[in-house]
Amino acid sequence: MRLHLPLLLLGFPALADLPVVEDVVATRARDGWTFAVTLRHADEGWDHYADRWAVFAPDGRELGTRTLLHPHETEQPFTRSQSGIAIPDGTREAIVRGHDIMHGWGEGFAVALPRGDTDR
Repeated sequence: MRLHLPLLLLGFPALADLPVVEDVVATRARDGWTFAVTLRHADEGWDHYADRWAVFAPDGRELGTRTLLHPHETEQPFTRSQSGIAIPDGTREAIVRGHDIMHGWGEGFAVALPRGDTDR
């Protein structure tokens, strides 16, 4: 079997350009949850940068988002937080994904949500 390596590699540059969620810390507060998300992306200026991250329920519903207002070319990886995210009672896990303006959503990062006595 003969492999055409140049053809196989065509899809890889776009994958390399997707934002990667490296870490997530989720904490509960009275007004909802706070997510601190560490994101890595090869920002290249205003035309190509990670412009947001979002928290999703396991069924795919978007629960909250953090908009990133500028490129982070010299700050990689970087961490940004968002508070007041409403997580439905009983939810034990959330998925966090980064987004860039050129290629869309990166891979999901699953984060376990600490159980509390207010869960039903």
